[in-house]
Amino acid sequence: MSVDGSVADAKTISADEIALYDRQIRLWGMTAQQKIRNANILLVTMKGLGNEIAKNLTLAGIASLTLHDNTPVTEDDLCTQFFLTEADKGRFRATAAATPIQKLNPRVMIHVETRDIFSLSETFFEGFDIIIATDLHISALNTLNAVARMCKKPFYAAGSHGLYGYVFADLISHDYVITRAKSNITTKLGPETATRTIISTTSEQENGKEVEKVQKRESYQPLILANTSPLPESYLSSRRRLKNVTPLLPCLRALWEFEKQIMPPRPLLSSNSDDLKLFTTLANQKAHELSLPTSSLRADFLRSFLQNLYSELSPVCAFLGAQLSQDVINVLGAREQPIQNMMLFDGEESRGEVYALMPFFAAGVAEAKARSPSVLDRDREVISLA
Repeated sequence: MSVDGSVADAKTISADEIALYDRQIRLWGMTAQQKIRNANILLVTMKGLGNEIAKNLTLAGIASLTLHDNTPVTEDDLCTQFFLTEADKGRFRATAAATPIQKLNPRVMIHVETRDIFSLSETFFEGFDIIIATDLHISALNTLNAVARMCKKPFYAAGSHGLYGYVFADLISHDYVITRAKSNITTKLGPETATRTIISTTSEQENGKEVEKVQKRESYQPLILANTSPLPESYLSSRRRLKNVTPLLPCLRALWEFEKQIMPPRPLLSSNSDDLKLFTTLANQKAHELSLPTSSLRADFLRSFLQNLYSELSPVCAFLGAQLSQDVINVLGAREQPIQNMMLFDGEESRGEVYALMPFFAAGVAEAKARSPSVLDRDREVISLA
């Protein structure tokens, strides 16, 4: 199976679908479900994390999901990829996973693409509403992000390394609405943070209570800029907050820098002394660039990160896949605050932190205008598995 960009035609949601997706409709409404129902999504790489995302989005009832992966199934793939069996070894991962995924929800069209992703034309990518890339080399992620921006499509990148993982979002510019109890304090229009602006507000009655619907707009940067951006000013001006920044951030940046420096591309080998020396040097450089205290990059964390590189753990893949899928659903429905823009997950601490990584020139005056204790508290979100 293949797809050429003209994927699924929009349809009006049927009575059968209303019954099937009843719980979802009660949660986020008919309008959001209709948008989800008409969404065509491209998912690149079908490893453990990709399997979780495919499962979640298919069950949510999107219009179509195109799977891209032309890597043959190996014994290692069977550990975390629950759509695969022994009989699939040697087949392309996307091809092998397509039929089991289709069985989850026959109403969703599942397509398979096994051509080189970088040989495909811009027209191919224009047929999708969202592009998701997982577990790829940093150069591949940057290239796909650039293609998505060219086509004006939201882009997600994600990856897992054993106990650790990340989700990155570049939605370019995204408008959404949050509903909250009406306050006595008038909501001011204009910049709220360096990335967020309040566009409009309306009030209405809901279940006998007055609520306020606030339309906001988030502005994003591509991964290539976010990857070299400083922490928000609210961190740089607080020793306490800097001390609490996860060491996963400089380690992930060091890994990506390693991938860019080593030619031809190959994985970092924890058994190679030269690789370990280069990675340690890069990690310390990245921590310094982020203005992190020297104590934040501990030897035990570096050791743990290196030991987990390129491995997959099903619970971590499930958590990351759920977070990314939920964000995609919220973005399609234009509701709730989306990830802005880098979520880092540490399985040892059982928590994920979201950092708004923006270059200095993009932060501009909005940061100063928006500064207040309540706003600063929202610059960093913490997701706990407790």
